[in-house]
Amino acid sequence: MIKMDNIQKSFGSNHVLRGLDLEIEKGSSMVIIGGSGTGKSIALKCILGLVKQDSGTITVDGKDAAAGDRDAFLARFGMLFQGGALFDSLPVWQNVAFRLLRGSLKRPRDEAREIAVEKLRRVGLKPDVADRFPAELSGGMAKRVGLARAIAAEPEIIFFDEPTTGLDPIMSGVINELIREIVVEMGATAMTITHDMTSVRAIADNIAMLHDGIIQWTGPVSQMDNSGNPYLDQFIQGKADGPIEAVR
Repeated sequence: MIKMDNIQKSFGSNHVLRGLDLEIEKGSSMVIIGGSGTGKSIALKCILGLVKQDSGTITVDGKDAAAGDRDAFLARFGMLFQGGALFDSLPVWQNVAFRLLRGSLKRPRDEAREIAVEKLRRVGLKPDVADRFPAELSGGMAKRVGLARAIAAEPEIIFFDEPTTGLDPIMSGVINELIREIVVEMGATAMTITHDMTSVRAIADNIAMLHDGIIQWTGPVSQMDNSGNPYLDQFIQGKADGPIEAVR
């Protein structure tokens, strides 16, 4: 579904991606792990066209990601943002139905609200939450609202950017289970960026270890603990010593 071939991206003298190669199979859940500042988010933004790579090619479903109708391309994606990214001035249901109230996916207002309430129910929130505002939500509720928004338009591909950041272990577990259930239920292709190894084990079919601008290892999550790769081993075991230099 997604193929990144020799992607390079620099910002001045900062070479973030140095020849990234990655393939994500249709209907699978890929988790990209790596330390802060290693280029995980830049890779995601390159796929969406929010950042233009300096060289290399990206294809989505066999077609150049940079070609064709931009709105139609973006309509295939859903996104759960790291900080929730809810619009404070809009009630919850309008946040969830944001894409359904405008643009090429526009639906009648009553229908959009009905879909929003159903998606809120899917992530475990009651209908009365629909008319609340983001400021009235707990961190876990806000993350669920963000998840409901990500799936509201029934996307083929869903991106999850640090889905459990800022949540306690119990709520993190709830969000991980929801993500896994929804991805399987929808048959969607998922790409998750995280450094939370509990999330990795809960939601990944495959993982990719990104460090120094390239994928150091990729494979099934079942092989993660016995990969023999020094970068992956150091990262998942949280060791200070190894090929990944700790910033002191």
